[in-house]
Amino acid sequence: MTNKRWGKKYKDKRDWPTYNQELINRGEFYINPKFLSTWRQEIKYMNEGKEGASFLYPDSMIEFLGILHAKAFDYRALQGIMLALSPKYNNFPVISYTQICRRTNELDLEFNSDSNNLIVGVDGSGMKVSNRGEWMREKWKVKRGWVKMVILGDKKGNIVDVRIGNEKLDERKSARGMIRKNKKIKKLLADGLHDDKKTFNLLERLGIEPVIKIRENASTKARGSSARKKEVINYKKQGYKKWAKEKCYGERWLCTEGIFSAVKRIFGETLHASKTMNIYHEARLKLWSYNQLKNLA
Repeated sequence: MTNKRWGKKYKDKRDWPTYNQELINRGEFYINPKFLSTWRQEIKYMNEGKEGASFLYPDSMIEFLGILHAKAFDYRALQGIMLALSPKYNNFPVISYTQICRRTNELDLEFNSDSNNLIVGVDGSGMKVSNRGEWMREKWKVKRGWVKMVILGDKKGNIVDVRIGNEKLDERKSARGMIRKNKKIKKLLADGLHDDKKTFNLLERLGIEPVIKIRENASTKARGSSARKKEVINYKKQGYKKWAKEKCYGERWLCTEGIFSAVKRIFGETLHASKTMNIYHEARLKLWSYNQLKNLA
């Protein structure tokens, strides 16, 4: 049966041998303690000029454990994993679960792209605070809230930048902040939420091509944004289907919704931390861990 909006039925054209190998590489990545080969060099570098107690455990170890934590291993289980590995690798000193927790929440999780002329999409999605939180809301009729993530992703499925907050996080404002920060953007794809004068004016000022779905009741008057007026007229003249095909609007799925789908499928959509800042950091950790997996390809 043909979908009236989207046309022909989707055909999966994935290169299955390549995709299967990616999944195998992913499993190897999770349990490969590469930090053991760089431990001494890292610690020497980390302790240069440091005052107070010296670091004993390298950041690469914390990143290794952080990715496992993003896979829902709790901190005590992570200490157990290190206890199991230690006798097999010269009895290296085992980090405690309290140190794992503290160091994981102190990780500087960076998102960036080395590419120029990026075609990016922006979108938001949510994560549940915890399964226990769901029960509490139902039992005690209280609202614990959920975490909102706004990402800027490229069409290769890499996350370029993120903003994380509670359910009141302003997606449009967050998007504009990420656009200003990232100077390599050529084209921006976004849904109708971003059909906004401030966004169009920013894109025009930065020389970025806007591919933003226009609202059905949009006015063709400028009202402070000649850039938006131009796009509205073009959209209404062509109609959605022709406009979407010409602008390659379908790439937005690769840049945003495809990323959210993969992150939640691989790392889950439930956050288990208790403190607000740690909850936000855990959400960021899941997104950062996904980027690390993407870099394996």
